[in-house]
Parts: sequence; C-alpha cells; structure tokens
Amino acid sequence: MSWRWGDDYGYFPASRPRAAKGGIKAQSKRGAFGESWWAKRWIAVLEGFDIGARLGRGRSYARRGQVLSITIDKGMVKAKVQGSRPSPYNVTIKLKVLAAADWQKLATVLSQQAIFTAKLLAGEMPQDIEQAFKDAGLSLFPAKLKDLETECSCPDWSNPCKHIAAVYYLLGEEFDRNPFLIFKLRGMDREELVARLDQSGQKAPRRKRNPQSAIANQQSEISLPPEPLVAEVSEFWGSGSLPDDVFGEVRVPPTPAALVKRLGNFPFWRGE
Repeated sequence: MSWRWGDDYGYFPASRPRAAKGGIKAQSKRGAFGESWWAKRWIAVLEGFDIGARLGRGRSYARRGQVLSITIDKGMVKAKVQGSRPSPYNVTIKLKVLAAADWQKLATVLSQQAIFTAKLLAGEMPQDIEQAFKDAGLSLFPAKLKDLETECSCPDWSNPCKHIAAVYYLLGEEFDRNPFLIFKLRGMDREELVARLDQSGQKAPRRKRNPQSAIANQQSEISLPPEPLVAEVSEFWGSGSLPDDVFGEVRVPPTPAALVKRLGNFPFWRGE
C-alpha cells in the first residue's frame, strides 16, 4: 500500500476516488478557474486559505466530475462528492448572511446609480459594486475567515479538504454564468434584490418637472385612433412595397441576449 505525507497530520494512506457517473464537470480543462472578476475573487478566497496540495486535488476532482450534486440556498451550499469510499461525502459551505437592515442600506446605495441596476438585470456584475458594498459598510465576498464555515464528512482532518475545494471551484464557474448566486449566498434572492432596487429608486428624490414640458409629453402620449381595415381582400393580403426604414434603426445590443439572461441560467454543467 502506498502512503503520502499529510500537510499537518503525518502519514495517511493514499486514496484514489471512485469513478463518478453524471457528475458536474468543470468547463476549465487547465489553468485558472473563472473568467469574470467576481468569479476570480471567489476563488481567491479559497486559495488564500493556503491548503497546499489539496487545491490541486480539488481542481482535479472538479474537472473529473467527482462532484455529484450542488444545492445553493441562502447562506448555505450543500454538495455530494464521490471520493474513495462507496458512499459520497457530504460537503457544507456556510456564508454569513446580511441582515435585512444591511440589504436596505445596500439597496439605497445601489439605486443612486442606474448603471448598477441595469447591469444586474442584464446578468452582469458591475465592476464597482464592491465599492458600493464598502460605502454601505458591508462586504460582498467573505472578508474574514469567520464569515465562512466549511464542513465535509470525509476522514481528512484538514478544512477545507479537496472535496470542499472541488465544490468551491465549481461554484466559481457557476458565478461566472450567474452572479446573482453570490447575492443568494449573502441572503438575498435575485427577485428580492431587484424589488428592493425598484423600491429604493422610487423613494429617491426626483427633479422638479417643467410644466410646459409635461404638457408637451402628455400631448405626445395621446394615441390616435387605429386606421380601419381595408375591405378589399386582395389589397389586404397583397404585398405592397415596404419603406426602406420599415425596421427602424438596427443596432447591435451592448449586452448580448439581455432578455434571455434575465431568465437565469440552467444550473451547472453535467459530465454528459
């Protein structure tokens, strides 16, 4: 039997994970995990724990599809990871949730800049959102070790272990596709966050309107009666000449598939 040196607890038997079918496979085949800045910030928290070789084994587990399932709820992630034993290990990651008063303060800060709401609705994480959290006296990502609790049912005494690391890496990739999951881990669903932003935006003070411009806007909003349908069948179904600008001005949208992104993403990638 082969043995390897543990990081802190001496020698223990080397183990090889059992093959897992239908597990969640990382899209990253080599190199770093995560493409967006917010996914990289999440991975940086894990790598800041300095757990040595377990990081490499965690990446290997994530790429091989050893993680069988991941469930994300407010402040908690639960996963099952197939290791060397017949039964999968249970992994739990807990993140400190923000209080309702904290979310209200944050919504007030975010609503002051329309770009925050626009980008979040388009499925993007605004680059300056961490500063908005700081302005509200909060932190989007775990700022202290006590903000994060991890647990695994495996016999490895190290925490986080390679099974926790594998789940962490897959979460980073999922945050790439759905940044709202980071808010959910902090205790706020996407729909709740958007509703709070709308409420805070409505409460924000508005500029006084010019009475003359208001009258002009009302006049422009008056709808004209619809034109009656023609009685001649051939004229109704005929293909007359269309004006050159029938489709109006066509522009490439700044954010691709913005409406589709508002529906959310299919959770995680499967091995097959």
